[in-house]
Order: sequence, then C-alpha cells, then structure tokens
Amino acid sequence: MNACAEWQLMGLETLFIRTDASLAIGTGHVMRCLALAQAWQDNVGDVVFVMAQAFPALIERLRAEGFTVVCLNLTPGGAEDAAQFVGVAREHNARWTVVDGHHFQSAYQLAIKDAHLQLLCLDDMGEADHYLADLLLNQNLHAHASMYSKREPYTRLLLGTRYAMLRREFNPWREWERAIAPLARKLLVSMGGIDAPNVTAAVLESLPALKTDGLEIRVIVGPGNPHRRELEPFAAESSPSVRFLNSVTSMPDLIAWADVAISAGGSTCWELCFMGLPAILLDLAENQRVIAEELNRQQAAVYLGRGKDGFRNAGASTLERILRSQEERAALSKKARTLVDGLGAGRVIQALRH
Repeated sequence: MNACAEWQLMGLETLFIRTDASLAIGTGHVMRCLALAQAWQDNVGDVVFVMAQAFPALIERLRAEGFTVVCLNLTPGGAEDAAQFVGVAREHNARWTVVDGHHFQSAYQLAIKDAHLQLLCLDDMGEADHYLADLLLNQNLHAHASMYSKREPYTRLLLGTRYAMLRREFNPWREWERAIAPLARKLLVSMGGIDAPNVTAAVLESLPALKTDGLEIRVIVGPGNPHRRELEPFAAESSPSVRFLNSVTSMPDLIAWADVAISAGGSTCWELCFMGLPAILLDLAENQRVIAEELNRQQAAVYLGRGKDGFRNAGASTLERILRSQEERAALSKKARTLVDGLGAGRVIQALRH
C-alpha cells in the first residue's frame, strides 16, 4: 500500500471511498463517487479515495479537487483488499465508508461491518448474494426494492433518480432553460471514459452521409480511451466539423452548447436529463442497457441498442430525424428534465448524516 498523495486531513469527519477505474469497468464508478465526494467536502469534511485500479488522469483530477488518494497494490475485491481498506479507514478513525464496484460483494461488505464501520454501497444491478450495507444506493430509473430482498433488516434503500448524483459544476444550472432550435446542428458525442470497442469511430464514420448541413460535432475522449490515434483522422475532415476534447472538467457548458447528444447509457445520462439535452443512447455494458431501455420506455431518450451494431443498424437515420424534428427534441427534453433535479448528492449526504 502506498499513498499517491500526501495525507492532508483537517481533523473533520472523513469519508473513505473504495472504487476503481480500468479498461474493463470504465470510469463511471469513480465519476459518480466524485460527485458524492464533492458534496461531502462542501458540507461535512474530508474525503479519501482508496483505489487498486485507476488512470493517472483520474488520480490527478481527484488530487486537484483536494482529495487524498491511496493506491492499493493488489487484486481488487478480495480478502486482502478488504483488510487493507478497513485498515486505512480505522487508522484514521473513520465512521462512514463507501464502496462502488461490481467486485465488492457480500464477503467484502461483511469485512467492513465486522470492523464496526458504517457502509454505503452503490449498486446498479442487485447481483450480490446478500447486502450488509447500512445504506444501499441505486440512482437509476430501474431501481426497485425487490432487487435487494436479500439484505439486512437495518439496510436502508436509496432508490431512483431522486438520488442521482451530479458533480458540483452542475449546481449553477438548476434554473437554466434550454432553447430548442428549429434545426439542430450541434452534436455532442460521449461514449464514456473508456469506449474499448471504439463506438465513437462508428458514429463519426456515419456523419458524412447526413443531409443536414453545417453540423458541428464535439467529441469527448475519456481519460482511458485507447483509440485516440485512430480517431485523429476524423478531425482533419472539413465536413462535418469535428473537434475532440480531452480531460473535460466543464461538462455543463458542453451539454448547454449541444442540440443533440449521442451517448453511452451510463451515468452521463443523468447529466443529460438534468439539462434537458435530447439524446440517442447506446449501451456498452449490461448495466447501461437497463438504464437506456428505461429512458427509452419513458420517452426521455432514444435507445438504439448495443454499441457499434446498434448505431449501424439505425443510427444515421435516427440522428437525421431527430436533428430535423424540433417537436421530437422538445418532447424528449421536457420529459428528461422531469427525471433529475440535481439535488441527489445532497440527499445522499443527508442520509449519511442521519
């Protein structure tokens, strides 16, 4: 175990968060934990991230936010992982701990509870054999108590987009109202922090065939995207105009700029909903599929299916239709805005404090 940043704890109550980011699991767990960490930092005290897998750019982002990062040199999710995390938390007199990731199953949770620490578990799919957390958070539309029937009597459930956690950069945008252009020409493409199958390239390859003139495309390239060099030629094309953005720290500005988004079905969806941006969704993982399907069912976004195949089947025609239909974009925007109010992180903090 080694510290990736010096300990700078201020003596206030410190929250310890155990999460990871990798090519296999993406960056979404870390980014939503960042939203929680910011809310804790703003209202309570300090935050320590404990990570066994992470990209340097993410560690730098966390450090820049004023958080401590402790790196574990081990295989995530096992008994050694749990013991070291518990050791770090107890050494600094922690009360609350947080775990976010598919590999923090029942045995991991039990180790934390046996150490007399309180536990918040973030879980999207209800796949653990048993839940021992004090608080269990699923911030998605598909969340339902029946997913967590195998839980301790004391476990409290925080379910649904009422608890969707947005980073503090979204706070000033709560009263902002989106204008729906008669013809959409500004397209935002965001396939998450990794995009291992390079769905971004499949989207960009379809754009020259669109009949809508004057398109501007901004593409977010995540910190763990392994296809940066493959994407570079698209920026050299003059029509449509493509601009790549790395290390984005002001997502609301980009969402406000855009008329339409093509996005992976991860936690970015709640940011798009909050700001009423009409979105075409693709899933890059099973947990994204259930999010995208439910948003499609509620007519808050349009879901095309899995990755490259989903977009190639109907992506260009669907995008063309939405770009040209002010009425459809207005309806998608209005419904999406009803789902996320931007106060979710504060509600989670309230639950932690009571």
